[in-house]
Amino acid sequence: MRILLTNDDGINAPGMAVLEAIAARLSDDVTVCAPAEENSGAGHSLTLHMPVRLREHGGRRYSVTGTPTDSVNLGLSKLFAGGKPDLIISGINNGENLADDVTYSGTISAAMEGALAGIPAIALSQATRDRGHGFAAAEAWAEKVLRPLLDMQMAKRTVINVNFPALPAEEVRGIRVTRQGFHDYSRGSVVEGVDPRGRPYYWFGLEDVEHTLDHGTDLEAVNDGYISITPLQLDLTHHAAIGALAERFA
Repeated sequence: MRILLTNDDGINAPGMAVLEAIAARLSDDVTVCAPAEENSGAGHSLTLHMPVRLREHGGRRYSVTGTPTDSVNLGLSKLFAGGKPDLIISGINNGENLADDVTYSGTISAAMEGALAGIPAIALSQATRDRGHGFAAAEAWAEKVLRPLLDMQMAKRTVINVNFPALPAEEVRGIRVTRQGFHDYSRGSVVEGVDPRGRPYYWFGLEDVEHTLDHGTDLEAVNDGYISITPLQLDLTHHAAIGALAERFA
């Protein structure tokens, strides 16, 4: 099995080192192509107005001076000229990607780019919440999560989103297949300051927020100490609204 690894935290991020170790136990044909620098919150952005560079680091490890989406695109076109990889794994992200936050996530978007290319794709994220457990849950459980998915026939244009709770490995309660939850909050904070030249600047922050733990969601599962596995689809059409909307223009 040929596996392409990527992320949004950068090629030298601790989560990538953990993922590389896990992938090496799954296959002897692993390639890394990830952003040279952190791109958290980059979403599905694509670099269009400047050149992107590909750098080889040895051991089939490459970095890209661009976004997670750039990394997957360049990896597929330049590193897999003889055929596509069998699987793309994005992560392991430093921080959870739950509920509607998946729309901002470079980790999820890198996996989505793989799915758009017709390649099975999985995104892995480790919740942290400043509890000091690092990637312990992901290190112990990621292989158990990934192995059953290796020969699974995934639906086209879908991504498997996996989130590990911020717990020691032995305290993880198991695995739940969930649906995407939704946060209850107004989006973050804006901190205003003045730079050394006297010009104002604005810094966006994402504050911890309360959320409704609806039954069966990724939010509930991770909050309860479980690993959440959520299938996401790239088709954003709200099919139930098509009929009523069509009547307006009949």
